[in-house]
Formats: sequence, C-alpha cells, structure tokens
Amino acid sequence: MKTPSPTQPRRRDRALQDDPGIEALLHRLPVGFIALSDQDQPYLNPNLFWYEAASRRIYFHTAAKGRTRDTVQRNPRVCFSAAEMGSLIPADTALEFSTAYASVIVFGRVRVVDDEAEQRRGLQGLLDKYFPDLQPGVDYRPIVDDELAQTSVYAIDIETWSAKQKPEPT
Repeated sequence: MKTPSPTQPRRRDRALQDDPGIEALLHRLPVGFIALSDQDQPYLNPNLFWYEAASRRIYFHTAAKGRTRDTVQRNPRVCFSAAEMGSLIPADTALEFSTAYASVIVFGRVRVVDDEAEQRRGLQGLLDKYFPDLQPGVDYRPIVDDELAQTSVYAIDIETWSAKQKPEPT
C-alpha cells in the first residue's frame, strides 16, 4: 500500500486548494502548534504566531534559552499546525457526529533569527497581530535591545502546506 503524502488531506473533498485560502487561515488562527523532535522524542510547542505572506514565513518566539532553542539548533525540521473548531454537528448515528472546522499543516525548516532587524520585525508582527488597535510609541514602549536579549525569535521557512475544512452546515 502506498503511503499517502503528508500534505494531501485524506478527504480531498475538504481540501483547500488555493494558497490565498490557506494564507487567510494563517492570518486568522490564534494559536499554532510547532512539532519538534528532540533525540527521537517528539513534542509539541503551542505558541502564538504570525504569518508573513511576503516571505512565506511563520514567526514565533520563546525564551532566549531552553528546550525549544536547543532542539531547533540540533534539528531544524518542523511541522506546524493550527486549527479552529466551529459548531458541533449532531446526527442520527454515532458515526456521523461531527464538527465544522478548518485547519492548516505546514512542513519546513525553522531557524533562530539572528539578524536584529528581522528579530524586531518578527516580534512586531506578533504585537500587530494580537494587539492591532495598539501602536508602538503611542500605546506602549517600542521593542528595546534588552527585550531582544531575553527572547529567541524563530522563523519557519515554509516548504509545503495544505489545509482542509468542513464548513458550517446550511
């Protein structure tokens, strides 16, 4: 039996075929899960994230030192996923119970961002996504060097992606 592609949903009737639809999900979804593997032990890191369409990258951050940074430096292969759940859909049989949903899965390489300008852009993108009504220098102090020293900013360079959805019932 042929192994299915990890980027092709089994239910092709639910696949999002267009890149703009996938990008819209990445802009809208609030939390993503970064799947890493550390010495043959897989683990998930739930995190806030920001998708930059121009570079086709996902940015997130963690502490300056720790397991995520160490793992990324040893093994940059990454899988990222985010999803949203809609309404629950009851049915006449247990097999047919379901939920409306949308999800995206990304495969690529993650790297620790070393360039200061990219670090600032990555962090500012997170602030802009989660606090769109606030402006740096007006509502809060802009990012300072000391904050860059206390965090690791990461960029996932996307190699391939897929998404699927089950719309709300009509």
